[in-house]
Amino acid sequence: MSKIGDFLNSKLVKKDVGEPTYLTWKETLSYTAGRGAQGMSTSMTASKYVNAFLTKVLEIDPNVTARIRLYCGIFDAVNDPMMGVIVDKTRTKYGKMLPYIRVAPFFVSLFMMLFFIGGNNLPYAAKIALTVFAFVGLDVTYTAFDVPMGALAYSMTPNGVERTKLYGVASIGRAILGAIPAGLVAFAAWLPYFKEDANLGKAYLVSSAFSAVFIILLTRLTFHNCKERYEHHEDTPSIKDCFRLLFTNRPLLMLFLCNIIFVLVKVPEQASFFFAYDGMFAPKYNGHLDVVKAPGSFLAGIFVPMINEKLGKRADSKKFFQVCCALGVVLNVLYALTTYNGMINKPADQAVSLPVGILVLVFSALVTFPLEFKNLMQKEMEAETVDYVEWKTGQRVEGVMLSIMSFTGKFENTLSSYICMKILGITGYTDHASDSGSVVQNLATRKALFGMTTLLPALGYLLMLVPMIFYNITGDSHRQMVKEIAERRAARGESFEDAG
Repeated sequence: MSKIGDFLNSKLVKKDVGEPTYLTWKETLSYTAGRGAQGMSTSMTASKYVNAFLTKVLEIDPNVTARIRLYCGIFDAVNDPMMGVIVDKTRTKYGKMLPYIRVAPFFVSLFMMLFFIGGNNLPYAAKIALTVFAFVGLDVTYTAFDVPMGALAYSMTPNGVERTKLYGVASIGRAILGAIPAGLVAFAAWLPYFKEDANLGKAYLVSSAFSAVFIILLTRLTFHNCKERYEHHEDTPSIKDCFRLLFTNRPLLMLFLCNIIFVLVKVPEQASFFFAYDGMFAPKYNGHLDVVKAPGSFLAGIFVPMINEKLGKRADSKKFFQVCCALGVVLNVLYALTTYNGMINKPADQAVSLPVGILVLVFSALVTFPLEFKNLMQKEMEAETVDYVEWKTGQRVEGVMLSIMSFTGKFENTLSSYICMKILGITGYTDHASDSGSVVQNLATRKALFGMTTLLPALGYLLMLVPMIFYNITGDSHRQMVKEIAERRAARGESFEDAG
């Protein structure tokens, strides 16, 4: 036990990276538990499985599903900046972020269960009303959890290398824990009881109940073991001031634009369920696709911090981001070129051949690497913009800055889901009234699924390279900013508490 205790109390980053380090493994793993709880929620409620639940289990028309996702998603995104301001105005003995992490997960769990109760025996209008009510409740409560949870990392350490390693470890935990509830749904289709659409809804309910329990348990670790180290005495800006910051803070604006464009890269995630069922004409590949995509996030959590720590003073998040985007373009174009013939020019009522299926799985795995590596590095870039605002204005607004990024993240999920469902509706997608294998989609729908999965993300990565040209924080300039911020705080008699 003493060895475990020694490990938990040891420093997360032991190498000299030119800046003080603060985090222990105990605090890092406790933060990871909270991020894992988020993963368990979002893997069920902000992914392809929601679309499949609404269309296959509740039998809601794809066009209606698209509108529900769009309007509820817009509401969800809009309330993020308000939550950010609330967080930044909070002053308690626990800090700014931790009080919300203590309470909000209970309500997230409650509304997630309500959402997947389904009510399939209700009249069609009542079924839609229940879905919208649960969606809105889940949006509000998850925002109260998500914004403080993300902003907490900004206040735990100012060290960029240490922060990236914190994100890396948390990314691994989130990927592992988040895969569990989604995996239960994916593989339930293989079990005799859940295979019929009438019983598939019960797999969602069991999975959401499992998630609800662990969301509450895991976030207790975050609340009790993580520490906010920045002192906050300054006044916080209003929502109007925050959005003014967006257009005067060039690096934040560039990240904001990248996130808007990133919608195109997110569409394949929303289309994946339909891609397996209706494009490959092989439902079993749905589970396979989830499995091959899982290592991307896990390996990003290992290698991104490792590369960053190895580079030390030469680490530069902007260059890393650009390399990931370029690689994303290349891999997605190759994906399209190598699988088009086997996916499209085959009998519509037959599954893809085994070689084509293997190619799809290989490229589905490969394209997750630039995606997950970019996502992880962007977390550090978002933290850099928080430092940039304090360096430029003297105000440290973790909640507001995180909420702006969260706003665009939810906008991505909402719009990518809307685009997917709208395209399926426009191309004449046929719903699966009973056995999914009995429905044959028309050529336009199959081409749309193929394009959404391969060429659309390639275009997204290509467009993201443009705003990155104007992102004006480099590794050296960020280290200088942190140094000057520390000097200003010291001059005011404020300190950044050591972890001990």
